[in-house]
Amino acid sequence: MNIVICTSQVPFVRGGAEELADGLTRALLAQGHTVEQVALPFKWYPRAQIEKTALLWRTLDLSALGGRKIDMVVCTKFPTWAIRHPRKVVWLVHQHRQAYDWYGTPLTDFDLNQPDQHTRRVIMETDRLGIGEASKVFTISQNVADRLARYNGLKGVPLYPPLKHNLWYQADYSDYIFYLGRLDSAKRIDLLLRAMQHTKTPVRAIIGGSGPDLERLQSLSHSLKLTSRVEFLGRVAETEAVRLYAGALAVFYAPIDEDYGYVTLEAMRSSKPVLTGPDSGGVLEFVRDSYNGFICSDSSAYATAIDRLYQDRALAAHLGAAGYQTSQIVPTWNEVATQITG
Repeated sequence: MNIVICTSQVPFVRGGAEELADGLTRALLAQGHTVEQVALPFKWYPRAQIEKTALLWRTLDLSALGGRKIDMVVCTKFPTWAIRHPRKVVWLVHQHRQAYDWYGTPLTDFDLNQPDQHTRRVIMETDRLGIGEASKVFTISQNVADRLARYNGLKGVPLYPPLKHNLWYQADYSDYIFYLGRLDSAKRIDLLLRAMQHTKTPVRAIIGGSGPDLERLQSLSHSLKLTSRVEFLGRVAETEAVRLYAGALAVFYAPIDEDYGYVTLEAMRSSKPVLTGPDSGGVLEFVRDSYNGFICSDSSAYATAIDRLYQDRALAAHLGAAGYQTSQIVPTWNEVATQITG
């Protein structure tokens, strides 16, 4: 088949959604399909730009490209599913959350003014119509499927994205808790720092990644007198990330209502316990308290869990081994490609 994967790209930003599109492209090519990615830049300001981008996708003709009939389009991010095609498949990474579950919280940039209200209606209608037209709707987690049902009355079937490589391994259970990812308020890395303030053991924290919360987190670390025990690495190369996962005592990953969270699977493939929260969304589809990690309600509970692991490396190894087994429920890229095209 000739397949087009439709992506919405924020220029100069790459993350899980881009990894998903690239992984699916490779898997479909390996099965003998002809595959091309078609991307339009996504700009969310001024507000009218969101509606314009949705209209661009709606008017884009992907029935044929370069003289080839396009047999299928696969849409991944808002507003790609606005496109018209007789065989449109949606693999939903997430919707424009500022208009949905983040609306009315500090995480959104939407206000109650008239332009924002209008744009929010446009977003919801685009999703209802565009996703509703699809011949198949997959979501990257049950959590994303639940949101789609709650806000749009549409059903999605969870299809977990695989990791992009199999380089993960377990080396040791050292003296540090590892975090890797974007540094923003939704990831709640401050919980880890406040937990470090309460630990009774000389455990360290290594924090990899960049983002708008970096300076605030560094300032918090300084004010809590943790600078000798907390290290901010900035951007981490892939090979270095694999090494840091392999040697960690545990991995901290406690975002607010995460869509899916590659970090969870990266930790589990490295046989590491995962420390997360009771409201961390898709992470909780994998982490079970005291089985392959700990679900902690506050910084004090995180501190207790961290000290427990530090004092009992055999427990860390036991939880890590259970996590590795849990990670096997994620399909292979070949299985994903077969589901998408079947």
